[in-house]
Amino acid sequence: MPVPEDADDLALLVAAARKAGEIALRFWKQSPETWDKGDGQGPVTEADLAVNTLLASELRGARPDYGWLSEETPDDLDRLHRARTFIIDPIDGTRAFIAGEDTFAHSLAIAEAGQITAGVVFLPALGRLYAAHRAGPALRDGVPIQPSGRVDLLGASLLTPKSTMAPDHWPGGVPNVTRAFRPSLAFRLCLVAEGRHDAMATFRPAWEWDIAAGALIASRAGAVATDGQGAPLRFNARDPRTQGALVGSPAIHEALLAQRTTPQTLPRSGS
Repeated sequence: MPVPEDADDLALLVAAARKAGEIALRFWKQSPETWDKGDGQGPVTEADLAVNTLLASELRGARPDYGWLSEETPDDLDRLHRARTFIIDPIDGTRAFIAGEDTFAHSLAIAEAGQITAGVVFLPALGRLYAAHRAGPALRDGVPIQPSGRVDLLGASLLTPKSTMAPDHWPGGVPNVTRAFRPSLAFRLCLVAEGRHDAMATFRPAWEWDIAAGALIASRAGAVATDGQGAPLRFNARDPRTQGALVGSPAIHEALLAQRTTPQTLPRSGS
């Protein structure tokens, strides 16, 4: 049954995401101050921090009993004891943002008992908003979306970094697909949700804030969303990383998972 709080939470996330977009666009293409986080975590800009401050004020102010997990806030494990927790990436695709590209996104989600109950991915430079709650449809700008109906893996469109196509990731053989890429993981998930690409994959540990909102949107659209080995995704974990992500239309997800987990059977040589 629908939970009334989910719709209210989704409305809150939508409003906050749009305000975040206003903040981000003030810095976009304006050479924002940038730092490297170190330890391979990549860059952060003054825009990331400003958006994080805005979202913390808007969301935590409206739901003070919810926990908080954000890429740009030191982790407070008190979130593990809260019934619901915000999972936030103020700007997903920071490198794209710094480069002046338009595919950066705000990713906002709420988790309850390990599941995402509401999620929003907003691309302010494109004016594009994806949203869903756990009992409703996945929407892009208010219009329902669905994944592709493709059933043939050969030539399917896979959003993934080049490293994912290394043979050691595919015991069943590297799939013969067309590879594409977008810097924002959240956006990749939404592109699969609306059928513009057939699947996305990352086999590196994925931070929850990168995939939480997009995974719900893809699932509510009708795609299958799992970790990189096909296990169910769980959120608000003590270590907020998943074992990668594999998301696609049902037939393509099944085919990719088979290539991912089933070793090739080589023919025996003649005696």
